[in-house]
Amino acid sequence: MYNPQRSRNLFVTNNTKFKLSRSKIEDFLSCPRCFYLDRRCGTGRPPSYPFTLNNAVDALLKKEFDQYREKGKPHPICVDHNIDVIPFSHPQLNDWRTNLKGVQYLHDKTNFIITGALDDLWVRPNGELIVVDYKATSTSKEITLEEDYRQAYKRQMEIYQWLLRRNGFKVSNTGYFVYCNGNTEKDTFTGKLEFKISLLPYTGNDSWIDGKLHEIKACLVKDSIPEFCSTCDYCQYWLAIRKHSQSS
Repeated sequence: MYNPQRSRNLFVTNNTKFKLSRSKIEDFLSCPRCFYLDRRCGTGRPPSYPFTLNNAVDALLKKEFDQYREKGKPHPICVDHNIDVIPFSHPQLNDWRTNLKGVQYLHDKTNFIITGALDDLWVRPNGELIVVDYKATSTSKEITLEEDYRQAYKRQMEIYQWLLRRNGFKVSNTGYFVYCNGNTEKDTFTGKLEFKISLLPYTGNDSWIDGKLHEIKACLVKDSIPEFCSTCDYCQYWLAIRKHSQSS
């Protein structure tokens, strides 16, 4: 059952190191009020249902790319797209892929420990790393990165690039989304769901991140809750409930 109040993972003082995940940065960009209520007051948004099918695709892709990682050979999808890379091997890779650990960096100016759990990394012959993110969907439309909700995917990749650079790695501005699209045009199911796999390049720009971290810090140190957000579904739902409650 959802617990609307917690006492852990709260921002307490200006001088204490505070862990801030990539997803929580995205929450702030979506709605400073909801973010403040979550990280300062301990009341987060109700959780969504888990994307278990997406998680299955994610796990299988990791296993598949790991086979080529062990061999030190390129995956066929990279060969088909003329991308001269192999899956990157590193002793910390499993930690970087784990939600509770991820790639971490202490941002001294805000005292935030920024974290992000990535899906995969490829490496060019010159040692430059490429951030790779797995996505799964099922649509008859052409898959592009221009849908409104997919702008968050771009920021996600940029944060991963930023984190790796802060950890001393040479990172390409261009990352890739391995997009798996479930095929619903088959006549029968027979216990199998087939996917068409696309490789979508994205050129990131992480110059916005430092400024946003300072904005997040300024938000958290205040003793007042930010105003309702006109573009936040949660805020608008809350306002509607309050309106009906006051009129009843």
